[in-house]
Amino acid sequence: MSEQVVGRATVPVGSVTASHVRKPAAPVSENRHRSDWRGWKFMWPFAAVFVFVFVFVIPIIYAIYISFFQNRMIGGTVFVGLKNYSRLMVDGQFWNAVGRVALFTVVQVPVMLFLSALMALALDSMKLHGTKFFRISTFLPYAVPAVVSTMIWGFVYSAKYGLVGSLNDILGTNIDVLNPKVLLAAIGNINTWEFTGYNMLIFYSSLSTIPHSLYEAASIDGASELQIVRQIKLPELKGSLAITVIFSIIGSFQLFNEPSVLQNMVPGNAITSYYTPNMYAYNLSFAGNQSSYAAALAIVMAVITMVIAYAVQLRSLKEQMK
Repeated sequence: MSEQVVGRATVPVGSVTASHVRKPAAPVSENRHRSDWRGWKFMWPFAAVFVFVFVFVIPIIYAIYISFFQNRMIGGTVFVGLKNYSRLMVDGQFWNAVGRVALFTVVQVPVMLFLSALMALALDSMKLHGTKFFRISTFLPYAVPAVVSTMIWGFVYSAKYGLVGSLNDILGTNIDVLNPKVLLAAIGNINTWEFTGYNMLIFYSSLSTIPHSLYEAASIDGASELQIVRQIKLPELKGSLAITVIFSIIGSFQLFNEPSVLQNMVPGNAITSYYTPNMYAYNLSFAGNQSSYAAALAIVMAVITMVIAYAVQLRSLKEQMK
């Protein structure tokens, strides 16, 4: 029996069927959709660089550029060099705002991270009932927008028509949480409520990487729960602690939403237009028509925040290398 070559296989002529015959290629139109997606795969590196440059780099360059100019009623926009920065160095309102957020950071961040670590350790102990509900409920405030959270707490704090006011009527007290003397602590409570659950999940995910065999070995050797926490769990949290500290410091120095929303709820002028550096820059730019000076303020605040965050990172690296 004679043979015929079909494709690369040699088969008898009599046994050639439709399955052995190579089918014609599909029309180009059938593969058009797949080809389009292949094109996007080749395009994504350029698209990522394009978005990064125009959304992140160019605004920073533009802010630096306009910080060297000044808007004047007579003469328009003129180049003033470092005059905006020299003016900022002696601006008492700016340094009051920086000192206020620095105090806020020193007090609020340790309290928040301590509560986050405590919650993470409680979840990791496997002795807490309703762990799923506890995990979701503690993370839920982070999903609420900051403006909404501040409005909720603003009504709670109100001594006239809020929860505090109702408690004052019942107990016969005169508690005013929005008093200027404790206002910063009230804002810190809102911030702690918003971000404790988020940091708790970071700590909890770090604890989840520890093999349970270490706990079993420590228990066999007679270690107590407190010793396991101090000798095994807490050292594992050093890396995640550095990340949460850096993020928390950056967030604290960018404090804006909470005092801005509470500004209309607090009686008097307790929250001024320069209460925080971000509020000061916002009011300078949009209410005071001093966008160049606001840009200089933003650049200086960015440098201060970067220096503090870098110092914290170096210290954490040294601690981890010990």
